[in-house]
Amino acid sequence: MIDEKIVTKAIIERFSEKLISNLELDVAVCGAGPSGLVAAYFLAKAGLKVAVFERKLSIGGGMWGGGMMFNEIVVQEESKHILDMLNIKTMPYGSGYYTVDSVEAVSGICFNAVQAGAKIFNLISIEDLVVRQDRVAGVVINWTAVEMAGLHVDPLTIMSRCVVDSTGHPIEVVRVLEKKMDVRLNTPSGKIEGEKSMWADVAETKTLENTKEVFPGLFVAGMSANATFGSYRMGPIFGGMLLSGKKVSELIIEKLK
Repeated sequence: MIDEKIVTKAIIERFSEKLISNLELDVAVCGAGPSGLVAAYFLAKAGLKVAVFERKLSIGGGMWGGGMMFNEIVVQEESKHILDMLNIKTMPYGSGYYTVDSVEAVSGICFNAVQAGAKIFNLISIEDLVVRQDRVAGVVINWTAVEMAGLHVDPLTIMSRCVVDSTGHPIEVVRVLEKKMDVRLNTPSGKIEGEKSMWADVAETKTLENTKEVFPGLFVAGMSANATFGSYRMGPIFGGMLLSGKKVSELIIEKLK
């Protein structure tokens, strides 16, 4: 016999345990797109305590829909090894290109990240940042439903040694810091440079170059990196996103260990 009270109690207790155990992190990843999930995988695999916060119900960012809802994506030779490592199938297409089922890609990356020890919290938005003097020290979270409804509900706090903005085109986390703290970012102008129109070849290279610490304790990865540093978008080729997630994990591991 199913007891609804036990089902409810189990969900509340287990989620509460999970949230409480992640109030202090090594790394808070903001945005569960491909770069954020890959970063979480490598960070967790290295033994760091990492949680990913995603404002939407689903994870995967723009990868789910492939290109214009054709749920296939393209990666280039340089990034294929990451998918191979995660046992995600690729199919060669021409010289140096591979296609990947976008649903398998998202599911596979997510599964591997969770199995490595990363925790994923969906339906949670990053409302603000915790700052200590001249560095980022955590994130301020609230339910996305609260944000969408415009309710006056105070948030909660997650402390973290490092924070990754992998929110994609909107660069939601870096924008909060720029708007509220009037700080100088590690960009040419000291401010967000803004995203440019599509130029896939340049964008893929620049995504990796722009993956870096933009302010003490705050890193940018994936499309957030290009939008922060004023580079181009690349559309449904995702090799740079995967490589960016790996690179930001390496930068943070070096910084913390």
